[in-house]
Amino acid sequence: MARKFLYIMAALVVLVLAGGIALVLWSDSLTRLAFVPTARFAPQPALAANIYDDPAMWIARPGLGAKDPSHWLPPEQKPDAAPLKAAVFFIHPTSYLDKAQWNAPLDDAKSRALADTFVRGMASAFNASPDLWAPRYRQAAFGAFLTDDPQATEAIDAAYRDVLLAFDAFVAATPKDLPIVLAGHSQGALHLKRLLRDRVAGTPLAKRIVAAYVIGWPVSLEHDLPAMGLPACARPDQAGCVVSWLSFAEPADNHMLLESYAERPGLDGKPVGGSAFLCTNPLTGTAGGPTDTKAADAKANLGTLVPDLEKNTGKLVPAMVPARCGADGFLYIGPPPELGPYVGPGNNYHVYDVPLFWANLRADVAKRVMAWQSRQH
Repeated sequence: MARKFLYIMAALVVLVLAGGIALVLWSDSLTRLAFVPTARFAPQPALAANIYDDPAMWIARPGLGAKDPSHWLPPEQKPDAAPLKAAVFFIHPTSYLDKAQWNAPLDDAKSRALADTFVRGMASAFNASPDLWAPRYRQAAFGAFLTDDPQATEAIDAAYRDVLLAFDAFVAATPKDLPIVLAGHSQGALHLKRLLRDRVAGTPLAKRIVAAYVIGWPVSLEHDLPAMGLPACARPDQAGCVVSWLSFAEPADNHMLLESYAERPGLDGKPVGGSAFLCTNPLTGTAGGPTDTKAADAKANLGTLVPDLEKNTGKLVPAMVPARCGADGFLYIGPPPELGPYVGPGNNYHVYDVPLFWANLRADVAKRVMAWQSRQH
């Protein structure tokens, strides 16, 4: 596990969830002291095979009604004229900051509330579908991403087993003729990469995948993507492919992320080294590359979701942020936009990966569902 990369990504989660933490704590040693669990890892007992039949195990799923935070829409977004004919499985990012345990208890009130907030702000981009599912799972603690302690790997693996169980229940409950959209951010994206390898690649289910949105975690083109069983999305009208981006404003300082990325193992178990990672421009729906650095103008941005943290809501602002895939694989968004206080060091906009392009992501999903449907005829 590459410490520097995970320090930054996890610290960004802390910034969005616990904004009162001052940047004076921005050091490896103090951050580890504050958040790495002090208890010994407790092996997580296996959940009952049918536990995800219980609606209480889901943040979002059909039938929850007003309790489902994924139903939220910004005031500027009109309800869709027709429902999106696809089922969505969304894996939320880290919302457990406590250091008392390596994995979040399912009944932890704070992490549950924060997970609900993430689903409201991120999964809502997919809510044109009436079949949107987002599981509760015993996520790895924030501190598990700050250390090379083997217990951290055990905690992440334990969280992933819950995700797999939830996914199996989702597939079993979804009509076999309905296509599937997969999405996850940060820790959720890490689990989604593995899920694609273990549940989709080389199986009949692969033919049902509209797209996999692996956002906020790098996807190595050499060491991850082949194992995931789907190609990168090269065109906006392409189905059965992978979308991914990591957002930075300019001037950007991402050298630590690049150095740490080189040390991380890929899904094939090999170090990713200097291999290129996937960058999808969410304003064009196309994959970038070392020679593809053309920017999409801010006019192409249908709506950035600007959060109002005090009221736990937000508003859509069109034409606010441009985007281009840099030669280094990161998504660059021009000068720093004013979205709130939770921008990471080096102009890292990780916590805003989805809000930056909320309306375009919504449109991208609809377009790829149409592409999947046309492929069936």
